[in-house]
Amino acid sequence: MIRLRPAALASVLVPTFFFALVAFAALSLWAPPASAACMDPPGQGVNWQRCAFDGLDLSGVNLAQARLRDGSFLRSKLSGADLSGVEAFRAKFINADLSAATLVGAQLFQADMTKANLRAADLQGADLRGARLYHADLKGANLTGARLEGADLTQADLSGATWTNGEHVCREGSVGRCN
Repeated sequence: MIRLRPAALASVLVPTFFFALVAFAALSLWAPPASAACMDPPGQGVNWQRCAFDGLDLSGVNLAQARLRDGSFLRSKLSGADLSGVEAFRAKFINADLSAATLVGAQLFQADMTKANLRAADLQGADLRGARLYHADLKGANLTGARLEGADLTQADLSGATWTNGEHVCREGSVGRCN
């Protein structure tokens, strides 16, 4: 058994304790922000960045100007909701019900809307660049002024949708592109 004198023991413990204290302080400064905003009730301008609301019924809520960046709304009901001007970069709306929702001027860059119900949704001026709209239902949606560069519209139903130019209405049976 090795025995250290008090002075030798202190010379070992003090630097170790100091290093641990400095490391803890550094980690505290670099920690990601708390997600307390995820507990905030729905409302205009709410900050739900990186929050998960999978499977919730948010039908008819006013989320205009909300921050939904990297948020998750898988299988959520947002029918008739006001999502105008939302910042929803890379948000996930997979299998979400956004029928008759207002998404005017929404920033949906790289959002995943796979199999989303967007029937009669108002997407005027929405930024859907790089968005995934695979098998999405866009029947009767208004896409006037929407940006669709790089959007994946594979198997998306565009029947009756008003196209980006605001003048052309897609024919019945328009799947994957507006005919």
